[in-house]
Amino acid sequence: MALRVNGELIEDSLVVEEERTIRPRLQEAMAAEATPAEIEQRVKQWARENLIERTVLRQAALADPEPIAADQIEEMFARVRSEAPSQSGCIAPVDDATLRKELEVRFRVDRLMERVTAKVGAPKPKDVSEYYVKHREEFASPEAVHASHIVRNVDENTTEEAARAAIEAAQAALAEGRDFAAVADEMSDCPGRGGDLGFFAPGQMVEAFDQVVFGLKPGEVSGVFRTEFGFHIAKVQARRAAGLRSLQEVKEEIAERLMGVKREKAVEGYLDQLMAKAVVAEGAA
Repeated sequence: MALRVNGELIEDSLVVEEERTIRPRLQEAMAAEATPAEIEQRVKQWARENLIERTVLRQAALADPEPIAADQIEEMFARVRSEAPSQSGCIAPVDDATLRKELEVRFRVDRLMERVTAKVGAPKPKDVSEYYVKHREEFASPEAVHASHIVRNVDENTTEEAARAAIEAAQAALAEGRDFAAVADEMSDCPGRGGDLGFFAPGQMVEAFDQVVFGLKPGEVSGVFRTEFGFHIAKVQARRAAGLRSLQEVKEEIAERLMGVKREKAVEGYLDQLMAKAVVAEGAA
């Protein structure tokens, strides 16, 4: 059923679309604890609440008389028009005038959120330390290696034989004493940064790659080996044992998490105020 929020009509089609969007998520989350009828009732309730919240937030943002700079809108307009709809967040194609209005609303809502959360203070060092102590398991660090590689892909453009010949040429260059990073940049199908892959834990790369690199010592270079992508040569730069990341390592990460929670609470409090004042009526009349 259509809604009116502070006199603004929310078409029934928007309610139905919101229900369609959230239904799969709730069906998955509530499958073990609720009947289909109970889930559908929750879907309708949440869809209605979501649309009302978004509407009152947009209305509050539009009520601010301070304009959004035209060049800011035009810059985003050009960027969105250069993207696919799935990238830009536009559900359906819209004309230029409508898109500019939508972008202005986005900027206004973002500005309102910044103002709502502007007074949120950074967490105290004590709060960060307490979080670390209570959630140590979140900061367990698995074994990891820092590796670089040279790869020659086998694909529709490169045969097995050609890729093998190319990786053997790279191997010969290394045997002559050439620097691994230089050879990677010159002879790998993934040039740049000397083939550096950074640190990674088991399971982040394909199994055949893990089997080789996790058997190497720091400074050791592998022979040629095959994965589903093609032929590789790998070099391990360093190894890091499994363990607990220190508070010093994660304090900024924790502080950002705590800031995020505080921002969410500030927004929730502001939305509660808007919702308490909102006049909501059922039906299109």
